[in-house]
Amino acid sequence: MARTDYSVQEKGETTARVKANELPVSPKHSIEIARFIKNRNTVEARAYLADVVALKKAIPFKRFNRNVAHKRGLDKWDGGRYPVKAATAYIKLLESVEKNAEYIGLDATKLVITHAAANRGRGFKAFFPRAMGRATPKRRETVNIELIVTEVE
Repeated sequence: MARTDYSVQEKGETTARVKANELPVSPKHSIEIARFIKNRNTVEARAYLADVVALKKAIPFKRFNRNVAHKRGLDKWDGGRYPVKAATAYIKLLESVEKNAEYIGLDATKLVITHAAANRGRGFKAFFPRAMGRATPKRRETVNIELIVTEVE
């Protein structure tokens, strides 16, 4: 597993951060969720992602929006999806960064996500066995996700 550093070096007594390497999640879904939750409160972001997992609210797809259907309830956008697997990964990361913030003495209800990034991770190669001794290659995509939160008064 490749250990990569944070893409943004934010220092300070009011910041907490978390990073997950090579999660087996779709990079496109992760990038869209990262764009959506940036500059939001962690409690609100966790509640919204819980609604995404319950298929009640959609994540607007603004970059990877080819052949994406319209979803009800999106604000200032029409196309979106319900990326359940990626949303559950983000919920775990948000819980972890809140615990990290509590450990260093920050108030978990006043945390705002100042940096959210998702990058493609390493692809794992494997093969599908096919008929007559042949095989088809497949590639398992992974993603690296990093979150930095800051306590706001």
